[in-house]
Amino acid sequence: MEKPEQTPFAELPEALVEEMLSKSESVGEQLYASFKEIQENKAKIRKQLQEQNILKLDTELGYPGIPTTCGVDGSYAVERLLATDFAACAAVAIEGLTPPSEKRYWEKPHHRVFIHPEKHNPDIGTVIRGLMMEMELELAAKAPHDIVFLDGSLTTPLIYMNQAINRVIEWENEGNQTEVGKQLIERFKQFLKDYKIILESARTDKLWVGMPKYTTRRELGKNLGWSANYDDRAILTAILSPGEFTSPIPLEEPQQPWHLRIPINDKEIERLKDEVISAINRIYVMYYRPHNWTPVFRIEMASSIATNNSRIAVLLQGLKYQSGTPGIMEPYPLYIADRMVKHLGSAIPAFRQTATRRMTELHQGDIGEIFFSMHGYRTESGR
Repeated sequence: MEKPEQTPFAELPEALVEEMLSKSESVGEQLYASFKEIQENKAKIRKQLQEQNILKLDTELGYPGIPTTCGVDGSYAVERLLATDFAACAAVAIEGLTPPSEKRYWEKPHHRVFIHPEKHNPDIGTVIRGLMMEMELELAAKAPHDIVFLDGSLTTPLIYMNQAINRVIEWENEGNQTEVGKQLIERFKQFLKDYKIILESARTDKLWVGMPKYTTRRELGKNLGWSANYDDRAILTAILSPGEFTSPIPLEEPQQPWHLRIPINDKEIERLKDEVISAINRIYVMYYRPHNWTPVFRIEMASSIATNNSRIAVLLQGLKYQSGTPGIMEPYPLYIADRMVKHLGSAIPAFRQTATRRMTELHQGDIGEIFFSMHGYRTESGR
């Protein structure tokens, strides 16, 4: 029997498939036109980067010792049941390769997890995602490694947390109390402390950097007049040779000032929030291509790293050694962490079945009622 992924059109009407395939031909032509535009302008863009003194070579910074690294990633899932919502989130920290281990004490466990039933709510995913960000930053702040890679932009925790806090405050104003909302607020002050540590990266022996895989930002493209059809990372993947990187530049400013709502009146929390937003306004971004089999990496970092060539040298050395395997398009510890947490959504039904079995053991009546109430409709998951 063929696997579903080997027969992608099995459940679709034949006429629909034919129309989509015919339209895919024209899509390919449009994409090729944009691709050809970059190819024709490669020499011009490269010369532009050199004239602006933006294009650099990693060997110019020397050869520091190989740093220890780890990657932090998280995911969340909400399974919609007949009677309730099954909400879960998790974060993991994974040590990188070469050298094999960090000698300094690393507090265990190297993961955080939350799982709880919640009453039906269309916004539960927004709040559980905020709790996931709190867990990720806690692990990242406590990791003793020389370099800590975070999956995604350094601005993402602020965006997700602001959305989550807004939902929790709305629920409380309506008189609704949830366990996930309670957990989110209890961890909020620590979240700000951890976020501040990461955004400032004040310790000279530790680097925290954000590594977004998907980005739409165009700091260089807007300044240098590049095609708007592609983001900076896509264009630079065609331009940069192995070992080349771009000088750090300030992160693109948002259309509206950065904002984070706070759930409780507390002077320390207010101060921490202001310090976090101040640090976000000082984020820098650079691009680096360590090998010919990797795309260009977008790296977001604190200004304390961006203005220090010695720290940049350590960062590039770590990236080069953690992306030495062809076929893995990101640093090794982030790749493994991502692979692990992505299985949370598919594991939720197993957790639900365990909970259902326990309910049937406790129930004295018709267990059919339990199976109906615990029937799963769909699982919603994400980073």
